[in-house]
Amino acid sequence: MKAIIAEKPSVAREIAGLLGASEKKDGYLTGHGYCVTWAFGHLIGLGMPEDYGISGFQKASLPILPNPFLLTVRKVKKDKSYVADTGALKQLKIIEQVFKQCDSIIVATDAGREGELIFRYIYEYLKCNKPFQRLWISSLTEKAIKQGFDNLKNGKEFDGLYQSAQGRSRADWLVGINATQALSIVAGNGIYSLGRVQTPTLALICKRYLDNKKFSIKKYYQIQLLHHKEMIGFKSLSTTKWDDKKLADDTLRTIERNGNTATVTSVEIKNVTEQPPLLFDLTGLQKEANKKLNLSAEETLNIAQSLYEKKFITYPRSGSKYIPEDMWAEIPNLVRALQDRENCKQALSKIKWGRFNKRIVNDLRVTDHHALLITEKIPSALNAKENAVYDMIAFRLLEAISQACTKEITDIALQAIHYDFTAKGCKITEPGWRSIKGSFADDEAEPLQDLPELKKGDELKIKEAFVLEKQTKPPVLFTEAGLLSAMETAGNGIENEEERKALQNIGIGTPATRASIIETLFTRNYIQREKKSLIPTEKGLQVYELVKDQKIADVAMTAEWELALLKIENNEADAGTFQKEMEEYASSITNELLQTSIAHGNLPQLICPKCKTQQLIIRDKIVKCPDEVCNWVQFRNVCGLQISIADIESLVNKGKTALLKGMKSKAGKKFDAYIVLNDKAESSFEFEKNKNYKK
Repeated sequence: MKAIIAEKPSVAREIAGLLGASEKKDGYLTGHGYCVTWAFGHLIGLGMPEDYGISGFQKASLPILPNPFLLTVRKVKKDKSYVADTGALKQLKIIEQVFKQCDSIIVATDAGREGELIFRYIYEYLKCNKPFQRLWISSLTEKAIKQGFDNLKNGKEFDGLYQSAQGRSRADWLVGINATQALSIVAGNGIYSLGRVQTPTLALICKRYLDNKKFSIKKYYQIQLLHHKEMIGFKSLSTTKWDDKKLADDTLRTIERNGNTATVTSVEIKNVTEQPPLLFDLTGLQKEANKKLNLSAEETLNIAQSLYEKKFITYPRSGSKYIPEDMWAEIPNLVRALQDRENCKQALSKIKWGRFNKRIVNDLRVTDHHALLITEKIPSALNAKENAVYDMIAFRLLEAISQACTKEITDIALQAIHYDFTAKGCKITEPGWRSIKGSFADDEAEPLQDLPELKKGDELKIKEAFVLEKQTKPPVLFTEAGLLSAMETAGNGIENEEERKALQNIGIGTPATRASIIETLFTRNYIQREKKSLIPTEKGLQVYELVKDQKIADVAMTAEWELALLKIENNEADAGTFQKEMEEYASSITNELLQTSIAHGNLPQLICPKCKTQQLIIRDKIVKCPDEVCNWVQFRNVCGLQISIADIESLVNKGKTALLKGMKSKAGKKFDAYIVLNDKAESSFEFEKNKNYKK
């Protein structure tokens, strides 16, 4: 009898159905010589400090360096403490029973770092020593699963992957637990969560936000001319930028007085070849879905995972944009399958059969998994968001196998009196991959105009001329797409050239974990969304100010660890050495943080408006009276808006905040209001006079 363990019940049922294991038991399926069971994600994890007998946050206990690390059953919060999850305990007993009655195990958890860790932690916790093989597949289609079972791999081949996953899990524990406790002890005002990847990511957001705020916007002026030739109207722009509007206006009048013409001084034509985009890896899909559909990284990952489990796409948590050589033969079948999808028919008519672009094939650039692809199973009933994400993956495949787009770019230099002007034009000579969606310019790029035939010496009449008012632009605030790019290319910001080369294409976090890192920052109340931008909260900025010059906020160091974990995965580095380095690092940042001095003077001392005796406790989520009898409380997040310290001070001392703008009702409608206190210190909304608010 062989045991098979999947990561979740839906995948287990899929595999059991294919193998004929149709007899249902409690927590597993059996038949045809197989017992198919499942986990519910991470059933086992690393023990918390209390599992080592350390309770509360105590300076004397730091740093906490477990030896050995303990594994415990997943815990859930109950009242104010954590207890073992009863569902996890029950399923573990079933897995143990299944393992005991079988001779060997087939591991069918997701084929990646996390999937490997889920199985190995269960295997280790149950002290199991049965031999195991690995099912390594990139999609859940019947064909892929059958091929996988025909090519089962020895479990030992994945020891490097496990050691890398275990190394990451322990490193996150060592840094997260010690740094969080150290800073929280020093702050003495609530919990300040820090983490190996979380804190450098917060640092990226805060630094960009502060650079944006500090940027002083300057106005400048340029002159734009309108010309007309051969029935084509086009614009040219002055190369000079004037700081003074009067000078620009004077120049414009001088041009108009002196013939109102411009002379072509040079014409430069160059042909540009634009290769099609590569296939999506997970981060690429998340960036595109954030830009085009305004989906968060977490939402995109969840939708992609759902499409994978419904067998419509291949394994989504991939970090590669390529496919291996042996998959190239499958591509025509995938393209043919799309003929059954209505909104792909127009694009398919542009495909040049027999001339597919093979740029996406590269065995050396395929990591654990190849790039995201559709499968031959074409969806019919999906919700709107699933349809949109599926189409992104399908259209990207069609673009990737199309020919390059060729353009003729023309740069014209003109002179009006002695002032220089330029005009730029673009003509598509071969649409290639851009005809798939019919978009011939990138979203960010300015659309290029058609130009008539021009040659040096041509005199052009100026039809109209304007002074354009422009302004210098601050560094843009991060959207999720921008942040994912920054996390992906974190190694590029390293000043030391040798280190930068070594860490090229190594980011912070992995494609599979970046979404959860961003979500953690939201959960911790460190960042919030403002339209599409990510901005730090008061608490986020406070944490950044405390740690910005310390090792824990160093993006480069985190990128170096990702490189070390990759080497462990490929059996090129020792996991034990990495752990020692992480222990030394955790000790040094703990000491560094414990010596941080936090100015507590920035919080006002406020007396409770209800009992009029106690000093209020001010936290990032709540302001409350310490007297349990009085029990006055004011939440700081009201209708999706974080209430500032200044407004809390105004509410307590004057009974009213300033006008709070952009709150959201339950129906999702935005409104502005004051928060006011009545005689009993109860809070309510007061709307502006002369505003017709509906109750």
